[in-house]
Amino acid sequence: SSNNRDAKQSSFSRSQFGKSSNRRCAPAGVEDDDYDALFGSDEEKSNDVKVKQDKYNVTSACPPASIWNINNTDPTKRVDWAKMRRTDTANDMSKWKEFPPVIKEFYQELPDIAQMSIEDVQALRAEKNNIVVSWFDSSTKDNHEPNSNCKLSIPNPIYEFAHSFHNYGDIMNEIAKQGFVEPSPIQCQAWPIALKGYDFIGIAQTGTGKTLAFLLPALIHIDNQPKCKPAVQGPKALILSPTRELAIQIHQEVQKYSYRGIRSAVIYGGSSRKNQIFQCESGVEIIIATPGRLNDLVMSNVIDLRSVTFLVLDEADRMLDMGFEPQIVKILLDIRPDRQTIMTSATWPEDVRRIAARYMRNPIQIYVGTLDLAAVHSVRQDIEIAKEEEKFDLLLDFIGRMDAEDKMIVFVDRKSTADAISSELIRKHISCQSIHGDREQSDREQALEDLKLGTVSILIATDVASRGLDIQDITVVFNYDLPKSMEDYVHRVGRTGRAGKTGYAISLVTRENWGSAGRLIKILEEAGQNVPGELREMAERFKTMQDRKRDFPGARNRYGNRDNDGEGRFFGLGSFNSRGGRNGRDREKPPVMNSGWTFSS
Repeated sequence: SSNNRDAKQSSFSRSQFGKSSNRRCAPAGVEDDDYDALFGSDEEKSNDVKVKQDKYNVTSACPPASIWNINNTDPTKRVDWAKMRRTDTANDMSKWKEFPPVIKEFYQELPDIAQMSIEDVQALRAEKNNIVVSWFDSSTKDNHEPNSNCKLSIPNPIYEFAHSFHNYGDIMNEIAKQGFVEPSPIQCQAWPIALKGYDFIGIAQTGTGKTLAFLLPALIHIDNQPKCKPAVQGPKALILSPTRELAIQIHQEVQKYSYRGIRSAVIYGGSSRKNQIFQCESGVEIIIATPGRLNDLVMSNVIDLRSVTFLVLDEADRMLDMGFEPQIVKILLDIRPDRQTIMTSATWPEDVRRIAARYMRNPIQIYVGTLDLAAVHSVRQDIEIAKEEEKFDLLLDFIGRMDAEDKMIVFVDRKSTADAISSELIRKHISCQSIHGDREQSDREQALEDLKLGTVSILIATDVASRGLDIQDITVVFNYDLPKSMEDYVHRVGRTGRAGKTGYAISLVTRENWGSAGRLIKILEEAGQNVPGELREMAERFKTMQDRKRDFPGARNRYGNRDNDGEGRFFGLGSFNSRGGRNGRDREKPPVMNSGWTFSS
């Protein structure tokens, strides 16, 4: 029967193919012994597999500390990190052993300053815009308690130039030429500290004299250093800057103070590399540089940083914001560790604290005013709530009311906006210049020169110009686009009201800026400025929206639209969604926002 045939066939199959799961079936007509002779027996194959498993067993290569190496028989040695660190430290010390010691202390405290009581010191610091001084300790963050491991004393502040430079007549003569009446608040405390040879971190608003706070001590430091070996010839001082404009500005400041024949060179990208190499090879004592171009010339063996004994990280917060930390770290590896280091910053974020803790030696922290973000108090700040399409007309109206002696910087967010505004102003026969990252360096320098000389009175700029520009007679800052970062707002406003003068800043705020309204209000209130009611309402609506997102993530509003879909809609303002409807209702067409330019004829 068919059932019997199926059973026999199944039995035959099992007998032929079920002998060994690891053995290939011999072809028809080939005996088992012949097959084993050709391909090996089952026992031989099993041994081969075992040998291969032992040979390629990855767990057998595990180091002794591995959980897989139970018997601890592997000869692989553990890495002795402590020994490597000790060796690295010893090599580093021997690397700098051939260099002469750094001379740092040049300060002789006058009796009038040395005999000041604690109450006198506190009163002077309070008078100088509430100066707060402390030893920086990364473990105590912002509580301004001194480092218990530091046995040094903080010098008392000074209030006259002669208190710091009475032994340096040439410096006093140069200060007299500039017409300064008295030191700025940060200079009152920074000069004694720097001349004492201490590292310090200067935190102050823009336009408060931070550049001169480190520049004059640098000149004295350079002049008093012993000469290095002839084989090591390089700069004595290095000043790192985040932008070309700030580097050029510092270089121009150095050139004002011709002290003992000290020469300087400015190094930055976008300019002639050949000319910069020629300057460096001709011999300079001070190099002012942006990190990128400096690393380029160091790697090309044009600049030798081993002779640097005075290092300045100017606008450190800005350099870190721009992503220069890897370049800065690479530069520091080539500079001797016993250098004197000075850091300046307008803000005090966590990244700046980390760099200070890692690369400075017992630094003294000097801050003027408050560590909270604050604008210069000598600047009047006005806020104008506007629609996007109204902004250019408001700018034109303001230009029409400017006095003949006024100079204004108009800040925008985009390069295309800067080009569009400058082109339209020129079409209306209004002279202006523009500066942004896409312009050639020579054009940028010419734009700044035209503003300084009064050839034009209006400069359209992106944030590339918000730091380091020290044009003394800027009377107005016009924030056409409110910056996304309030740090940038502070630096923009700081372009006016410099060196003790007063200034004026006006900012156009649209409903797209509602996320910045709360932080802007804090800055205005800290500076004692008027806060428009519309700005407060904007901040309250944004806070309500944020609370709603937090309490009801993914919730829908009463019109069926999600509150957190990224459309940027206001609640209660009757704003428009991306589909042209108004909170889900098709009432009217929305205004065009950031889609192009609409100028009045």
